[in-house]
Formats: sequence, C-alpha cells, structure tokens
Amino acid sequence: MLRNLPEAPPGFVGRRDELTHLAEALRGHRVVTLTGIGGVGKSRLALHAAERVLSTGTRGVAWADLWTLQDDRLLVATVADALDFSDHTTTMPLDALGTWLADKDVLLVLDSCEHLLAACRPVIAGLLAACPALSVLATSREPLGLPGEHVVPVGPLPPATDAVDLFCRLASAAGTVVSAPSDLVAVARLCRRLEGMPLALELIAGQLSHRTLTEVERELGSRLDIAADGGNALLAGPARHRAVRTSLGWSHELCTPQERLMWACLSVFRDVVDADTVRAVCAGGPLLASDVDRALAGLVRKSVLSRNGAHHRMLDTVREYGRMWLDELGRTAELSDRHAQHFLELARDAEAGWPGPQQARWYGRIDRANADLCAALDHLLSVRPRAALELAGLVGFFWSCCGHLREAASYLEDALAMSDESGPVRTKALWALGVTRVLRGERDPSRTLAGSCHRRARAQDDDEGMLLAAYLLGLTQLLQGLPMTARSEVDRALAAVGGTAFSSAGRVLCRLVRVFALTAEGLLEQARAEAENLRGDCVERGEWWTRSYTDYQLALISLFEDRPGDATAHALSMLDGKRHIGDSFGLALGLDLLASALAAQGDAETAVAAYGAGEVYWGAVGHPQRGTPELGPVRERYEDTARSLLGDAYEEVRLRSVLCDPEVVVRTLLDGSARDS
Repeated sequence: MLRNLPEAPPGFVGRRDELTHLAEALRGHRVVTLTGIGGVGKSRLALHAAERVLSTGTRGVAWADLWTLQDDRLLVATVADALDFSDHTTTMPLDALGTWLADKDVLLVLDSCEHLLAACRPVIAGLLAACPALSVLATSREPLGLPGEHVVPVGPLPPATDAVDLFCRLASAAGTVVSAPSDLVAVARLCRRLEGMPLALELIAGQLSHRTLTEVERELGSRLDIAADGGNALLAGPARHRAVRTSLGWSHELCTPQERLMWACLSVFRDVVDADTVRAVCAGGPLLASDVDRALAGLVRKSVLSRNGAHHRMLDTVREYGRMWLDELGRTAELSDRHAQHFLELARDAEAGWPGPQQARWYGRIDRANADLCAALDHLLSVRPRAALELAGLVGFFWSCCGHLREAASYLEDALAMSDESGPVRTKALWALGVTRVLRGERDPSRTLAGSCHRRARAQDDDEGMLLAAYLLGLTQLLQGLPMTARSEVDRALAAVGGTAFSSAGRVLCRLVRVFALTAEGLLEQARAEAENLRGDCVERGEWWTRSYTDYQLALISLFEDRPGDATAHALSMLDGKRHIGDSFGLALGLDLLASALAAQGDAETAVAAYGAGEVYWGAVGHPQRGTPELGPVRERYEDTARSLLGDAYEEVRLRSVLCDPEVVVRTLLDGSARDS
C-alpha cells in the first residue's frame, strides 16, 4: 500500500469541521480541490486529511509537490514519482501510469496546482478514466475546472479561538509564553487584524524571538492600518490578502540586510537545501560566506524558513516574495547561473565518485537534488546548451538507476538537440540516452546509439567513451540472447584500452558484461571466478551498484550448480545493495532470484512472499518481468516448485504479499526470516 506522505510539521490547530467535511467530500467525489490564497493553510489541511485516509488502512495515499515545477514538462513524471512508478515503458507516460494504477485504490494529493491548471486537467482526467478506484485531492488558489470537481474553499482560522491558540503555540516555540490576561487580549487583537491567516500568524509570531508582544502589536498595527486606508498600493486588496502581504512585507523590513539578501537568494532553489549548498550558491558580493549561517539562523527564528535537521525549506508563498526582491535587485540571472554551476559541479563530483566508497551517498544526493538538478537543466538549456548537455549526461545514469528514467531521457533528448558540442561530452550524453533506451526495452535504438558512441569515441581517442559504448552494446546483445557476441565486444574494448581493473567506470561495467556473458554461455566455473574477483574489488572500494549485480550472477550460478543456500545468500546481498541506492528495477530482479533460491530450498511460503513483492516492483517499473534470457526458465521452474509445495494456499500467500508494502517485505527478508531458512 502506498504511504508516500511528507512529515507533518507541528502546530496544526483546529479545522475539525473542515476535516469532517473533507472526509465526507472524499467519500462522495473523485476530485476534491481545496482553494484559497497562499498562506491560508491548504497544504497543511490536505496533509492531515490524507493522514486520516491512510490511518484507515483501506487506501493507499501519495503526495506530489507541484510547487517545485516551473512548467508542465515534468508534471507526469513528478506524479509518477509520488506514486512510486519508475516508468521503464515505451508507451506514452500518462498511459503507462494509468495502466499501472488501474487496479489500485489510491488517494493522490496534488499540492499547489495553481500555476499548472491547464496541464493538470488532462492528467487528472486521464488517470481518473483509467483508474476506477483513484481519487484526487488538490490544493490550488483557484478551482481546477474539471467536471464533477468538488471545491472546498479554505478560509482563515477563527480569529477569536483557533487563531489565538495557534499564535500562542508559535509564540511559545519562539521563546515567549503568552499567559497573562492582558497578553491574551493583545494576541486576540493581533489575530483579528491578521484575519486569522496561518502564514501571517507564523511570520509575526516569529518576531517574538527578538521583540516584545507590545512592540509587535504596535508596529504591525500601524502597517495594517496604512494598508486598510489604501496608503500602500502593494498592500492593497481584500483583507486576508493584505494580512499575508503585510506580514511578509513587515517580516522583510525587520530582517537584517544580510537576511533580506539571503531571503532573495534562497528563492532560486526549488526544494530543501542545506547550509553548505547555500554557501556555495549564495555567498559572494554583499553576502559574505561568514554571514550565511547567521542569516539562515535569523530567517529560521523569524519563521521565514523552517528547518528539519540540516535542511532548510521555504514555503512557496514566501519564496515568491523572495523571487520578487531578487528580480528587483537585478540578480536573478546571476543567482540562476551560480545555482546551475553548483549543481553541474555536484554532478561532476558524483560521476568521479561513482566507483568508490561514497557511491551510495552520491546516489542519495543526486536523488534528493532532483528538483534543483531539473531547475539547473532548465536554466542551462536556455543560456548554456553545452553545459546542459554535460549535466544531462552526468546525471543520466544516476537518474536511470533511481527511477527517473523519463526525466533523464527527456532532458538528454533536448540537450542533444540544442547543443552543437561534438566531443566526449556528447558521446557521454548519447551513451546515457542509450541506457534509458535499453532499460525501456528499446533494443534497436540502444544499439544504434551504442554504435554512434563507439564511432565518436574512436575518432576522438576517447578511451572511456569506447568502454561505455562497448558496455551499452554488450548489454543490448545480452538481452537479445547473444552472450558470445557481447563478450567479444567488451573484450575488444578492454584490450584496446589500458588501465587497471578498476581504473574507470567504463572498465568496471565491461567486466560486469563479461560475467553475465560467461554465465549465459554456460562457462560457470570461469563466470564464478570472475564474478567473485569483481565482487571483491567492489567490496574493497565500497562500491554497491556493480557489487549487487555480481551477487545476482553468483546467485544464478549457484542455482545452476544446485547450491540453493549459496544462491539465497547472494540474492539477499543483491537486495541489500539495490536498497542502498534505491534501484527498483534491481530490486525486482533480486526478488525473483531470491524467490527461486528459497523455493529450491523448500521454503515455499517465503519464496512466494518474495515473488509477490517482486511482482509489485515489476509493476512499479511498468513492464512484465525482465532480465537476461537465462533467468526466465529458472524463474518458471522454481515458481512451479513453490506452487507444488503450497498447493491451494499458493494464491492466498501470493496475494497477501502483493497487497503488502513491498519495502516491508524486503526489509523482513533482509532482517532474517529468509536468512534463517
């Protein structure tokens, strides 16, 4: 069951009637939209409503943040990511997602749709048509405009009750306990003036970390009075709009110059960000590196930023205000350049660290930085296409392994079309595009791209390009059932290029193709020796991606040699490695292999649980079970074995596993139930 919800921030107050109404609306309507201005609390209300749905245990829930998207380019991919669908298909993205969701009972929450209304309508309509049990809860500053949409306007908190409660809690968090009757009266006056707007209350309560309640009430009151009299055009408008604008404006005024500049600079990021990244992108000019930590701490104290561990997050309404000031300062282009350059350098470091002990950490960092890498690519495509090509080529393999296959292919195609770069950077991008093609089962296009990479690399004396091209072509040939041809291809490349056994990513990948080919050719003793040697090199260096595939081959070889205990151990090791880097495709392969090994040992019930979880993961990548050709007969043989051992109970056990959270099944298998069998 899907359980993809962000962590609920503390401080939710009231909204009982709204939650009750929302629960009823979700039972009676397939599209429910929470509408209201920025800062009124739509997202927080949606999150608590979704948590209630999840707590019933009857439906899955998925949350998609759309505020990180500048346009509709990645809309379907973002929704797919939220739904744990790592699309490896060749069909239209929306069709593939609809097919996968067709039999699932899910509440999909789309947060912040207002800037993508036109794009959201066909996506939601298409999914609803394909998925009878799907319903959508959206938040937007205006209705989506879909047939059958149930609109729930979200108003401010009641100023005299819930707003006061929220303000007092926020004040306490800022270090000011409000308990005296006179203070409570002052808070009530503030809440009335702020129209009970949660964002306004949060911003103003943040000022209590360094101002008294009396000072806050007096100074804010004068500004609200000016706005009410129409004395400031920027702050004019309906009362609740004025409350947020005035609160933002006054919070901005009360910031130090460094904090104001930091606020503006932070608006260039699309997602959460750590202090080191802020220093790298924002420090410079009037904002010194030594000012960054102080400015970040000040913005957290003033509730402009929220902090969770090492990461800082800015609400989209607050970000909009910061972007307005960044534009006013004339620094938007400069900061966008620096932001893009930082993430290009991050990708270069990740590429350099791929074969080493930090590989799993780099996979995690690239995955967490997904929204900002997309922002960097969007910017570079418009101003520096060659840099965009390099960045797309660098992250393409990471993204393909982490499930962002559509994003990788889309950006690679655009960057290749827009750049006239003809050197190794282009070869790398073509190779990365070829990887996306082979993972989607497009063998002819991947073979064509591999040939293009090979010709370019040979003409430019690009050794790494030659190795990568050989890997891509060899992988394509393996999947076509041509292991001897694949081994010949990588052997030629390895012989032509010098270096040690682990001197580059391309060399490691070619060695892995050799292991796969030897196994498929039936040269099991040689395959096992080379797999163990390569695995040892990986363990010595702390490398996980290749290591997990050597475990895959060692498990397969062990099954061929009737050693199911060894096969189980290697398959578990593969699952652990793939879990380290978040590779859904690899988890699907590993679960099938583990299930076969367990069935061969006679542990049919655990085997079927693994088969069921694998079935879910295969569905999450959008296509039937895949793998090299020699895996198919193994899978069929031992699935029949498990079916024979369990008899009529087989389908019941399988269904129970399919309906369980696959991550829980994997964790249970790794935590010992399978190891002890």
